[in-house]
Amino acid sequence: MAQGRERDEGPHSAGGASLSVRWVQGFPKQNVHFVNDNTICYPCGNYVIFINIETKKKTVLQCSNGIVGVMATNIRCEVVAFSDRKLKPLIYIYSFPGLTRRTKLKGNILLDYTLLSFSYCGTYLASYSSLPEFELALWNWESSIILCRKSQPGMDVNQMSFNPMNWRQLCLSSPSTVSVWTIERSNQEHCFRARSVKLPLEDGSFFNETDVVFPQSLPKDLIYGPVLPLSSIAGLVGEEAETFRPKDDLYPLLHPTMHCWTPTSDLYIGCEEGHLLMINGNTLQVTVLNKIEEESPLEDRRNFISPVTLVYQKEGVLASGIDGFVYSFIIKDRSYMIEDFLEIERPVEHMAFSPNYTMLLIQTDKGSVYIYTFGKEPTLNKVLDACDGKFQAIDFITPGTQYFMTLTHSGEICVWWLEDCACVSKIYLNTLAMVLACCPSSLSAAVGTEDGSVYFISVYDKESPQVVHKAFLSESSVQHVVYDQQGIFLLVGTSEGKVFIINANSSSSFQIIGFTEVAKDILQISTVSLLETDIVKVMVLSSLPEAGRSRLEMFTLPTLLPQVSTTFADERGRLKDEIIHKYLYELEHALSSAVLGFQSNQIYGFCSQVPYICSYLLPEEEHTGIYILKPYKKVQSRQYGPGLLYLSSHGLWLITIAKCGILCIRDVYTLETFAWCRSHSHQGHGIQSMRISMDGQNILVNGRDDGTLVYLKWKRFGGHLASEILDYYQKLLISLSSAMDKENHYLSTTPKVSVDLGSDSEHTKQKASTDLSQDELVLTDVKKEIPWIQQKSQEAIKKEVNLFSKKRKEIKQGIKSLSKTILNMMEENDKLENIAKLDQQEFGLDLEELERLHDESQEEVAKIIKDVEMHNLAKSYLAELIKEECWNSMAVKGQALKLRKEIVEAQSGVKLIKQRHEEDDEEEEEEDKTVKYSNLPNYLLGSLSTDFGVDTSLLSSQLELHSREEKINQIILLKDIIYKVKTVFNNEFDAAYKQKEFEIARVKERNVRIREIILDLELEEAVWQPEFEDCEKPERMLVVQDEEITAHKHIKPWHKAKELMVNHEKEHWLLIQDASTRLRALMDMMGGVLEVKKEDILRMVIPQPAFMAKPDAVWTEEERKQFKDYEKKVKELNEERDKYRKSLEAELKKLQNSIQESTQAFDEHLKRLFERRVKAEMVTNQEELKISNLAFSLLLDEELSSREKFLNNYLTRKQHEKSQTSEAVRKSREDLDVYKEHYDNLLAEDKVMDRSFKKEFSEIPGHQVDILYKLFKRRPRISKQKTHSETTSVVPFGELPGSGKLNKDAFAQLMKAMDELDNISNMPEGLDPLVWNHFCMTRRAKVENEQKVKQKAADLLEMATFLQKRVEEEEKVQQEIERVFHELILLQEEKVRFQLNLTIQILLKQGQVELENFQLVLEYSDAILINKNIIEDLNSVIRTQGQKKVASMMESKDVHKRILQIEWEHKKMEMEREDLNQKAWDIQMLFFSRDRQKYLNEPNYEALISIQIGIMEQTIAVLDKTHKKNVENCKKLLKKLGKFSNQKDIANYALSCNLREELVAVSERKDICNAMESRFCHVGQAGLELLSSSDPPTSANQTAGITGSKLTCEKIVKERYENMMQQQKLTNISKQQAEQISILQTEVERLRMKTFPALVPM
Repeated sequence: MAQGRERDEGPHSAGGASLSVRWVQGFPKQNVHFVNDNTICYPCGNYVIFINIETKKKTVLQCSNGIVGVMATNIRCEVVAFSDRKLKPLIYIYSFPGLTRRTKLKGNILLDYTLLSFSYCGTYLASYSSLPEFELALWNWESSIILCRKSQPGMDVNQMSFNPMNWRQLCLSSPSTVSVWTIERSNQEHCFRARSVKLPLEDGSFFNETDVVFPQSLPKDLIYGPVLPLSSIAGLVGEEAETFRPKDDLYPLLHPTMHCWTPTSDLYIGCEEGHLLMINGNTLQVTVLNKIEEESPLEDRRNFISPVTLVYQKEGVLASGIDGFVYSFIIKDRSYMIEDFLEIERPVEHMAFSPNYTMLLIQTDKGSVYIYTFGKEPTLNKVLDACDGKFQAIDFITPGTQYFMTLTHSGEICVWWLEDCACVSKIYLNTLAMVLACCPSSLSAAVGTEDGSVYFISVYDKESPQVVHKAFLSESSVQHVVYDQQGIFLLVGTSEGKVFIINANSSSSFQIIGFTEVAKDILQISTVSLLETDIVKVMVLSSLPEAGRSRLEMFTLPTLLPQVSTTFADERGRLKDEIIHKYLYELEHALSSAVLGFQSNQIYGFCSQVPYICSYLLPEEEHTGIYILKPYKKVQSRQYGPGLLYLSSHGLWLITIAKCGILCIRDVYTLETFAWCRSHSHQGHGIQSMRISMDGQNILVNGRDDGTLVYLKWKRFGGHLASEILDYYQKLLISLSSAMDKENHYLSTTPKVSVDLGSDSEHTKQKASTDLSQDELVLTDVKKEIPWIQQKSQEAIKKEVNLFSKKRKEIKQGIKSLSKTILNMMEENDKLENIAKLDQQEFGLDLEELERLHDESQEEVAKIIKDVEMHNLAKSYLAELIKEECWNSMAVKGQALKLRKEIVEAQSGVKLIKQRHEEDDEEEEEEDKTVKYSNLPNYLLGSLSTDFGVDTSLLSSQLELHSREEKINQIILLKDIIYKVKTVFNNEFDAAYKQKEFEIARVKERNVRIREIILDLELEEAVWQPEFEDCEKPERMLVVQDEEITAHKHIKPWHKAKELMVNHEKEHWLLIQDASTRLRALMDMMGGVLEVKKEDILRMVIPQPAFMAKPDAVWTEEERKQFKDYEKKVKELNEERDKYRKSLEAELKKLQNSIQESTQAFDEHLKRLFERRVKAEMVTNQEELKISNLAFSLLLDEELSSREKFLNNYLTRKQHEKSQTSEAVRKSREDLDVYKEHYDNLLAEDKVMDRSFKKEFSEIPGHQVDILYKLFKRRPRISKQKTHSETTSVVPFGELPGSGKLNKDAFAQLMKAMDELDNISNMPEGLDPLVWNHFCMTRRAKVENEQKVKQKAADLLEMATFLQKRVEEEEKVQQEIERVFHELILLQEEKVRFQLNLTIQILLKQGQVELENFQLVLEYSDAILINKNIIEDLNSVIRTQGQKKVASMMESKDVHKRILQIEWEHKKMEMEREDLNQKAWDIQMLFFSRDRQKYLNEPNYEALISIQIGIMEQTIAVLDKTHKKNVENCKKLLKKLGKFSNQKDIANYALSCNLREELVAVSERKDICNAMESRFCHVGQAGLELLSSSDPPTSANQTAGITGSKLTCEKIVKERYENMMQQQKLTNISKQQAEQISILQTEVERLRMKTFPALVPM
């Protein structure tokens, strides 16, 4: 194992003892990587764990700065890179298997690295960090430098990988984007170039995106001006405008999940939506591969949705999903087929091939690792079996030297072998577990669960642990499970503050002794059980967060307690405090942990707020209540964060752990540290728990959040420290041996308890089964089981019921008899008088209870009343808000006026006018002013606002609104006109409203008289009474009438009493009125009045005399006279009635007619007002339309300005980019020139070395120089290691391309091969060894120089490519700038055109505009706007011309007789016209040349012809002279060439003679050489290589002769070739001259022909 040196300052060691990490157990949370063909590694906590696949051996590398961040491996170099998690993190490079640090990389990252990736070849490492930099960096990890970096704000990447075939390509993918980064290099300069991949839509289709900056396909609007991009409409002018898209234009794209490279540098992308994409690595073209469905799918076929991971193999990829299957994608062309490859128990999160592609690593979401080995018989092996979650608790199995146990939160219990952390067995509780503790006195363990149960597990057989007992204590979760040191008691602490004491012996079936109550927030339970005592001291630490203190509760348990438990506990199982000697203590500061010392009654505590460890002395005397403890000793812990304290088995070591991740072992007396170890880090929140074995040699440390379990071992352990604990360990084992044998024997024979458990295979099956069945099983178990504490409570209740049953019966009977007596008394009380009656309250036996109930009811009533009042208040407040916003804020409230019967309404037009400042003053001022009108006609004004008397003189003409300020002023004025129009109408409306009020009042007055008349006439007519409706008086809607309330009104008691008094007074008044006989007589005789009015005449009746009841025959004379008087009075009364009735009817008719006339007049006025309202709305709409057009033009102007600003900003950015690219081009060109100069120098040096070789070896013989020169040119052949055919067929990427490091390796191999060539055995015979050494040094220098030249040439080519790309980028930026300039010019032209092209509003009278088929013409480019007067003038002119036409028609009638003559003359003239046309056509068709024209036009034509003939004769003479001269020169040249040819023939003959002689001499020499060949045969191959195909001359003379003959032949051939070229040149010249002569002759002939006229026949 390799450990880094700790940087943080830890506690100082007091002695020679020290701790070291033996092994680390943890499971991968990140991807597992291959280091070589047989080793995998993964980060876990502070460590990087290496596992050998074959031997399963683990190696651990510890990070020196805390928890390990991200990790990557380089298989070729066998190095591992990982980052730490500190502020400003570092990247460490370690070599494997030595685990030595190669280098340390330090960048500018502030928080954390998120991705690391090695290139497949070379020494390149890519790193990516998220917040806040989002920086991608490329490192040369051998030299520890950053080659280049680039920041991408907001781009969160989840996968990064190099192209295996090209280290210059890097792919970064996230759930929303995929980008390919190209690394460009020029000498030592590197830079990134990023290109994003355009992903398809969710359905796999592609979306054609338009250019946002320069859109090309925008529609042209002829009415509303130019159509601009959406960014300009949104008002964006910065960089965000380049990528702006509205929400409606955003379409969901595919979401990539994983990518992988192919040997062709393509990319396969898996998406969440189930699509598989193929991306070309060069063009980034995306292809959606089609899935081929099987014709006969399997019955259990899964629906493959989205791949989680992808790995490339030949002819396809392997993919995994969340269903636990590995699929094989067989890809062919643009389609793929899915086949099942492998089934795994859990969902697969990561896959990777080994370097030789013989193994496939499969990692599940749980952390387990499988290795699938390819071959004839493929195998699947589980390399790492992960637990179900992180370790929740750990403990040693007694005595702690061989085995230990772990517990996870899901209830998985594992038994491990201590030596190598191999898993021996597993058991699943299938419930959420919290704590674990192993019993010191037996091979058993206790597990506390979240549901309040404690499971007792037997580990007698380590390979098959089983649950032997289950205790359901309470419904609250178990938080602490603690055994005492001798294993007598088990203390269980729950979340509700109860500590249960259980017998730890399995032979007692784990009897529950009882419980005691403590504070709810239990932090720790500590026990002391010494060998020499018979009691167990228990201390419980709990926190008091409100007071910022801690509480200690101590009690003692005798060892004989299990035998006499009934006397210590009550019937409900609660232990009696006075028997267990329970005491309470409090500390003035908060503790996070506390333990009870073995001697001197001391307590050791770890402060939670300050980094101190304190000891406290307990008082010796007994006390009652709470005792405040003071610190006895205080020592600084040098550990930050809350910590925990533990004691060793002999009580002399105090072990402290904290959030910082450091474990310290201290002396219990001095509290000084004598050993410490950093096993975890604060980034993982430190250490959760630790356990130490009985002998103190083994320590297990469990991390809180990093998921690592560390086994610590002593490096140097001996002396006094070892002897003390080992002696106590032996004594403890001896004292526990008998009890352990007894309990273990009992455990071996105890049957297994039938609880819901499962093995490993069963657990996985249960994971795959439905959750519904599990829930039902758990519910049935819970219903059947009752906690122990409830059982004890129910038993105590039953016992109490049985004990006091008789007394309960007696009490019930007494209550019944007493209730009967009280009922009888109440019945008697009801029969008594009111004075003797008693109140109901006096019969209450429990007056206090009645008073309490009464108070409660009053409080409830008051609460309800208060709630109702608050509700009413809230409603009132809401009503006020609505009224203020919708009613009070209006300057004039909206009203309506209705006709008498019709539904026509004239609504006020000011409902939309809000309050305006000083409007009353403005109205008063406007009344005094005279109305001014604009000079513009209505059709140009665009509205009928002048009809309302509104001043329009301030308005500008619609044809003059060009500037922005003019348009804004025009809008303000138009709004003011709208306000004035509405104000005029409102005034008219108010006048009509007042008129209606007046008319209604008059009608009411008349209706009073009408009702009186109708009553007098006793008619049954209804009186029409006009009333204002709610729409006419809307303020009535805001007032709630009594009849609108449906709920019954709550009347208070005093109101009821008042109403009763009023009713009683009314009844008393009526009784008094009944006693008044005078008033009654007046009512009977006179109708209650003393004087008869005229209106009462219709109701008057003359009473008949009494005698009229008798028959007429018995009447007396007096009676008959009275009857006559009676008849006369009746007649007079009837006449008066008729007269009065007629007068009333006339008056009634007059009143009704008056009402009818007034209402009709008002209705007519209201109808006119309605028409006025329609016209006002029309004017308002016209003005609002003008305002809308002006506002739109302002908006478009603003959009144009935004577009112009954006283009200017874009131009500025591009110019800045242009300056940067120009600087880059300049720098690259300078670097290229300098490098080219170096290359030329190096190449010149190489040529100089080649040319100066013979000069350096001029002292040796020539043939040896030639041999050495051949050896100087020879280069060794480097044998490449041939890969096996099987490996080549399996590995898809084959041989990876070379890099700088591989070039260095090749050069080293070349130098090694040169050593073989430099061997003395390769030296030619007869050569001096000193010369050979000098030759070898020269050749080696030559080879090194050649390698440098090759490398320089490659670098030069790369730099030239880099420069070319920069030049292309510069040209592209320049094109963008030119495009921006062009766009700016077009935009400015469009802006000027828009400012000049105005939208005006014209009023046209109805009927004057007619459109065919109602087709509205939008294009008026050929139309003009003219004045109406011009049209009228034109119409008058037309009328005048019409009259003239009539007069001319009358004149034509008179001359009708001459029509025949005119027609005959017309026909004659037509015929003559046709003849003339024919003659003209003939003349036109006549051939008439220029010479003829000149002949006709030129007066001195013959003189002109003679002059031209003279000129031609002179020209011909000059040409003949020149031709003769050229011919003579050619003849001279031919004569000279003939002489030269004769001389050459003579020389050739002499040379042929010499050649014949030389051939004879050569043949003689050849014979001599053949004769001497046998003598010089030992020269060998070396000499033969220097000779040509023919034998060389043997002497210097022959050599000179041959050389001379060669020179002569070459000279002859050269002269002959020059002669032939000169002859060919002369031939070409003669041909050209002949062509010129023929041309001249043709021209002479043409000129001659011009002098003669040509007659063409007609």
